[in-house]
Amino acid sequence: MSDTGDAGRDAGRSADAGGRDGRGDRGGLGARGAHTDPIRGAVRGDAPVPLSVLDLVTVGSGSTAYDSLRTSVDIARLAESRGYHRHWVAEHHSMPGVASSSPAVILAHLAAHTARIRLGSGGVMLPNHAPLAIAEQFGTLEALAPGRVDLGLGRAPGTDGRTAAALRGPGRLDEAAEEFPRQLVELTRFLDDDFPDGHPYARVHAVPGPVQGTAGRPPLWLLGSSGFSARLAAELGLPFAYAHHFSAAGTLPALDLYRQTFRPSAVLDAPYAVIGVSALAADTDEQARAQVLTGALSMLRLRSGRPGLIPTPEEAAAYGFSPLEREFVDGWLANVVHGTPDEVRTGLDDLAKRTGADELMLTANAHGGAARLRSYELVADAYGMPVETP
Repeated sequence: MSDTGDAGRDAGRSADAGGRDGRGDRGGLGARGAHTDPIRGAVRGDAPVPLSVLDLVTVGSGSTAYDSLRTSVDIARLAESRGYHRHWVAEHHSMPGVASSSPAVILAHLAAHTARIRLGSGGVMLPNHAPLAIAEQFGTLEALAPGRVDLGLGRAPGTDGRTAAALRGPGRLDEAAEEFPRQLVELTRFLDDDFPDGHPYARVHAVPGPVQGTAGRPPLWLLGSSGFSARLAAELGLPFAYAHHFSAAGTLPALDLYRQTFRPSAVLDAPYAVIGVSALAADTDEQARAQVLTGALSMLRLRSGRPGLIPTPEEAAAYGFSPLEREFVDGWLANVVHGTPDEVRTGLDDLAKRTGADELMLTANAHGGAARLRSYELVADAYGMPVETP
């Protein structure tokens, strides 16, 4: 990866124009209660680390994408009022049960309905897009919500191979992942508007962007479920987010690799690692179990090539699991923190201690929007996270 040296120098300028880099305010609050550190979160209540939201915009059987997107607004508003640090949306394609194929569009909508919470991509799959297009989309978001936007990048397709080929065009599927470091350099230069003289893109400008004058720019994050992105984030001195919620076995090795190989940069003087956690709290154990079983059945169908809407709790309870299917579901649920609020609090505390994660990003996979919204509220209550004035 010969481009990583340039990427490191470029990514090192990802603090915004106000000079707020990862070495500043350690979770402090600025004017009007706004959190001033673009990377490190602030702990609220008795939480072990800052808590955030990973929103998959799931669509349950009997509901629509319209319903799910309304729920996303409700969750973002609740998260903002209870002190969750950020609300990220993940890019997925060709999955009937997920309505987040266009993160930038959703984030613009959420920005219009919130005022303080950080909003970002968890993530945008860089190989699916031209770097200039991403720079323009997130430059627009930064203009809409100054100082509140995160640009999280992944190198996986966020879908199956056939759909990835349709997204990327003929002949690009095999080369896309290997091109990730080069694409990252290109994206960073578009964000900073600093291609050197003589470069083919020296007179190409991402707009909105620095060519229009002094402006902020979203901090870059690298996302992953393996050691590749962990090592690259460490080499570039960038914050790292690991997908523990669907790749739990690799969490500790990836975090160890990130911390051991981290190189300080202008962005961060020390590693900062977030992990995605599947977590669902309900008023009773039975309610929580019924809801998480819907997500497990949905994942089983996806992994077996039968994606669909998230099934209802009744459908999941009545499903006849084969022994192999039951083994998959039990293994999946073993990594989902679920139960009463106190049980979820204990599970999250244990996970934070075991992994040393700097931030937990909770995704509540359930059939209904009300159950997801209730879960985030109950977790906030369990940690005594105060209600903040809108």
